[in-house]
Amino acid sequence: MKPSESTDQSVGFRDVFAVAEYRRLWSATVISELGDQLARVAVVILVYQRTSSAWLTALSYAISYLPAIMGGSLLAVLADRYPRRNVMVSADLLRAILVLLLAIPAMPLVVLYLLLFAVQALESPARAARAAILPQMLAGERYTVGVAAYHVTNQFTYVAGFLVGGLVVVATGPRLAFAIDAATFLVSALIVARLGAYAPAEPERAAKGPRLRDRVRTITARPRLRWLAMLAMLAAFSMTPLALAVPYGRQIGLDEDLSSLLMAAIPAGYVAGTFVLTRRVRPQARPRLLGPMALASFLPLMGAALVPPLPVMLALLVVCGALTAYQVVANAEFVALVPTSSEVARSASSRPP
Repeated sequence: MKPSESTDQSVGFRDVFAVAEYRRLWSATVISELGDQLARVAVVILVYQRTSSAWLTALSYAISYLPAIMGGSLLAVLADRYPRRNVMVSADLLRAILVLLLAIPAMPLVVLYLLLFAVQALESPARAARAAILPQMLAGERYTVGVAAYHVTNQFTYVAGFLVGGLVVVATGPRLAFAIDAATFLVSALIVARLGAYAPAEPERAAKGPRLRDRVRTITARPRLRWLAMLAMLAAFSMTPLALAVPYGRQIGLDEDLSSLLMAAIPAGYVAGTFVLTRRVRPQARPRLLGPMALASFLPLMGAALVPPLPVMLALLVVCGALTAYQVVANAEFVALVPTSSEVARSASSRPP
């Protein structure tokens, strides 16, 4: 597929959304991400309703983020081995089936956690396929604007997903919410199926590509990449208060739908922090802020541990989310430093067997 070209140097969101293929991909992404957030809220509320345990509830939320930390990049290489459209459609269909399994009554918690982990793990190859398609779909400045639109939309789907998700789960029940979530993945698959056939590298090149073990060795051998990976893990821990929103809300007498307001606080702060970091801070200064912001993001959580009144808790979580926005810079630097497949292959071929 030939990317859309633009001779106008001033490119805006309107120019990007004028590309039909991009509109389809963007729409499918929004729908599936809203489904992801709905599933997270439904699992958190379901686990707390069954166990009344704050720790098990927190564990259910943390598990939904583990795939991105523990091995998402390993599954992401599927986008380099198979047609990108097929990868995205397959991931959506498999997630729809797994989410429906989550709705089975009296599902053992261990199985529930494993299914949730699998649902989130399948997002990695789908995301990698989308990232690989975009340069083929958009050219020049349109590509930059298209990526920015994805980042902005992603954060707003987090906020909307938590706010609306809580209302949906309370109104319909967790299990019907899982059925709605499965439907979002089916709709996403139908939209993606209409995209053009964006092929990966030729089979011969893919077959000669680096093994997963070589890719991991090459990445972990670089101190800066290890440092950025550690920052990603810290960000995951800073999100754990979202899992405690329902128990905290119950403790202070909030309904479960209002508890979803707490779950939206950190993503809302993240949106604000991202705006300030990317629009008000000079690019040269951003890398120096990674460590201080990562450490400072835990300070509001110390205040949250004291179980303050609702307005104070909301403020603390918003500040925590704003500080966690350092991940925007960390992710961009990580992508820039990660070796290409050819570099990994050369590194592996030069190493003794």
